[in-house]
Amino acid sequence: MNENFFADYKKFIVTPVDEKQNGKEVFDPKNYASHYILTLSIFNSRISTWEEATKYDIDVDKSIKTVLKEFNLKQHERYHLQLLELDKSKNYFVVALSSKTKFETKEENDRISFIVDKMLTNPFYVGQGWFNLIGEKGRVARKLFNYSFKKYAIDNQYHSKVDGKFENIGEFIPKNGEIKLVKNL
Repeated sequence: MNENFFADYKKFIVTPVDEKQNGKEVFDPKNYASHYILTLSIFNSRISTWEEATKYDIDVDKSIKTVLKEFNLKQHERYHLQLLELDKSKNYFVVALSSKTKFETKEENDRISFIVDKMLTNPFYVGQGWFNLIGEKGRVARKLFNYSFKKYAIDNQYHSKVDGKFENIGEFIPKNGEIKLVKNL
């Protein structure tokens, strides 16, 4: 074989895309068609507050952030999850789910159920050891979360409601774009 056959191999090097780097785009709500607020609590829970999870060697805050980060890296082309509320003295947490495709009203429940029960449960259940937080009934059913959701819709951001009437706040902003703080005396 000719030793110089692969002499120009450097032209053919293609560096593999790291999965962890793929999907590091910044979350922009305008890129998503629908948004939901999900409240999740532990099914058949053995704890009454998140503080009690330390008995099972689980750092809830770190655990949730890890799973959401991995979810967002894998699902960046379809979904985005963002932690909105985690109070250690409560037994639930709140996340925002954004989808690039709009869910039809009749399919919302099925799609969100799939995301929670299939896409989120396993990383929490096995990956983060949350199986310790549920009782026997939860283990048999292999169900980790109870959840509720509500569609999140923002009214027009450029309008405010004053005395029951919507006014365009754009008319209060000077044409030069400067907004000054006026102190009332």
